[in-house]
Amino acid sequence: MTISLTVTVLGGGSFGTAIANIIAHNNHKTFLWMRSPEHAAACQTARENIQYLPGYHLDDSLEITSDLQMAVSQSDLIFVSIPSHSFRSVTQAIRPYLRKDAIVISTAKGIEPQGFTLMSQILEQELPDHPIGVLSGPNFAKEIVRKQQTGSVIASSDERVIDCVQKTLCSATFRVYSNHDRYGVELGGALKNIYAIICGMAAALGAGQNTQAMLLTRSLAEMGRFAHLMGANPMTFLGLAGVGDLILTCTSDLSRNYRVGFALGQGKNLDEVVAGLGQVAEGVNTLKQVKQKADELGVYMPLVSGLHGILFEHKAIADVARGLMMGEQNTDVDYLGV
Repeated sequence: MTISLTVTVLGGGSFGTAIANIIAHNNHKTFLWMRSPEHAAACQTARENIQYLPGYHLDDSLEITSDLQMAVSQSDLIFVSIPSHSFRSVTQAIRPYLRKDAIVISTAKGIEPQGFTLMSQILEQELPDHPIGVLSGPNFAKEIVRKQQTGSVIASSDERVIDCVQKTLCSATFRVYSNHDRYGVELGGALKNIYAIICGMAAALGAGQNTQAMLLTRSLAEMGRFAHLMGANPMTFLGLAGVGDLILTCTSDLSRNYRVGFALGQGKNLDEVVAGLGQVAEGVNTLKQVKQKADELGVYMPLVSGLHGILFEHKAIADVARGLMMGEQNTDVDYLGV
């Protein structure tokens, strides 16, 4: 028999709304916190997230609020679905209200520039006494709320965290797999956004299936090399949070980062593209951070370097593409025999 919990999802974006709706439908007392009182009140009344998921009815039991203390102080389990640039400030804000045994889960796919800090590392720093985890995977919110079959991954070193999240989110259309490699799962979610920009750009330029297959596969190789030096297990990237999320984000215009790349490939200006998006495209910021870290570590990441050259060093796309194809020949698969 499943025990009913009190759960809070912090962040009224599309993914936070989608998982809050699943949890409420699973008969847990569920709060969805939004920063804006006006937006929260409008969503509570309309029973839909008017800004991010218009047209999709939210479970009648889901309580949408802007009262942070009320939402957090009662909760057994908290999902932090906040963009990376605001993640630390929101984590600090909830600290005084948390129950002693509250579990806190990050769903954000980004990296804090200061110290190249992952979101779960922010949770460790700000909430050292709480069990934590990371939820990540190939999860478009619009498909989740349409009840299309979806798989995700909960990563934690604490089996209680894994068990709790699996039981809370499990439904006929949402399945959660487990992994103990928290950094690997988290890096997969952050890094793939860079490659989605590259694949979107290639699509706009008329790249064929051969090119897209090469880009996806070499992207996976770069992700694995980088993550390995960061202390993650490269085998994690063969799972949903790695290759699964990479394929989804790099092949669909539902991906914000793919749309950024596609617009850039059409010749549009980066600032104009990002401003017109209306939502955060984490890949642009992540690119800067990963390029700097890769240079520090000496990691071979030609796709990252190439995209950085196009976006921030005023290099021509054709010149970068030629450089990538004519550069040093490399092995196909890393870690064979490891």
